Amino acid sequence: MSLGGLLCQRVCRREVHNIPRFRHPDVSYGSMLVYKRPYCEEFMKYCLQRFEVGIWSSAREWYLNSALDCIMTGLKSKLVFAWDQVECTDSGFKALEKKQKPIFLKEFKKLGNLSIEYSASNTLLIDDNPYKALLNPPYTAIFPNEYKAEQVGDTALGPNGDLRLYLEGLVDADDVPSYVKEHPFGQPAITPAHSDWEFYSTIITHLQKG
Repeated sequence: MSLGGLLCQRVCRREVHNIPRFRHPDVSYGSMLVYKRPYCEEFMKYCLQRFEVGIWSSAREWYLNSALDCIMTGLKSKLVFAWDQVECTDSGFKALEKKQKPIFLKEFKKLGNLSIEYSASNTLLIDDNPYKALLNPPYTAIFPNEYKAEQVGDTALGPNGDLRLYLEGLVDADDVPSYVKEHPFGQPAITPAHSDWEFYSTIITHLQKG
């Protein structure tokens, strides 16, 4: 699962207009401010009890480690892996919504580097950016809406939150793709029906040629 946008919001100090005004950051380091999402620690404990969990962030290593120390106190060692930007695929393109933001992909084929067998049938990617799964098999990811610290009363990760309830259903599923296909969640995946398909298909073609 991802880190920023799912378990927390990170804001650069220089982006003053994006800094929440009603709360202080839970941790800060360098130029970054981090705001924990409500119930994030309880959510991680829940997930670790029922699934094999890895954190996969497109951020740099120093940010990932510092954020995990804040968000997952005492739980970091229970992760199967904690991957940073190095394990992502740099597409060479910039995000449509933020021209200076590189588009990084999280390719399932990278999981082959692990000693435990993970496949499209038993692995779910959870990320707030649908383009992260552009090169992965269909129905192997869900894309919750991005968390923002100003979302007062957010309960998505709580005991009866929509994401936790979704995962409770996944526990008893025969395989991941069938469950995801039958239970749409969050933002839609990027397919030929997407309004920006021409842009994203260019990325796919570029990377497949490479």
